[in-house]
Amino acid sequence: MKHITVGDLMTDEVVSVVSANSFKDVAKLLAQHNISGLPVLDSEDRVVGVISESDLLVRQTGTGPATGTSPEGAGRPTATTAGEVMSSPAVTVLADETVTGAARLMKRRGVERLPVVDEEGRLIGIVTRRDLLGLFLRPDAEIRRRVVEDVLVDTMGLRADVVAVHVVDGVVTLEGELERQSEIPVLIRLTEQLDGVVAVMSHLTTRFEDGRLRPPERTAHPMW
Repeated sequence: MKHITVGDLMTDEVVSVVSANSFKDVAKLLAQHNISGLPVLDSEDRVVGVISESDLLVRQTGTGPATGTSPEGAGRPTATTAGEVMSSPAVTVLADETVTGAARLMKRRGVERLPVVDEEGRLIGIVTRRDLLGLFLRPDAEIRRRVVEDVLVDTMGLRADVVAVHVVDGVVTLEGELERQSEIPVLIRLTEQLDGVVAVMSHLTTRFEDGRLRPPERTAHPMW
């Protein structure tokens, strides 16, 4: 089954800066584009760091590590460029990563956005938590179509009408009779893995329990 990837959801027009951009330039770009962070690039468009609003505030208030102090010795940060303010190394992701993988990476690293890079580490897009959450806005009709076509027919080799599929607000309800008991957990698991599915409710029955199915006994023939 085809899963939605980071490349499907990312924004490919990315606001970015280079290490030499000033602290004020970064602040202006964040305000102008109404964004909370942006990637920092080197001369070959490789992502070397990320700057967020919190990075700027920490430097401005002097509550975090600074590269030096003001001439007056008041302890104010002297970082003036993007390279001095950024968080590095940047947490990045490839375009062919699954949405689930990207979401787990965001949670594990505690970030709200991921620069999307190619195999050489060059910036090609950006994906945010909001982009990933948008996946759960997938229309119910589209989810139902994928359950029927991708799961029932293509993956499990069943008829499209063998199970009634109902989807409301991303919750999938499965009703019908399958041939074998072992098919039920497989169908539920595959449906749960579809992008946009919130939960799966099963009202499935089966004609046979697999344990009761036995191959026909062989009749012993006398040897002449």
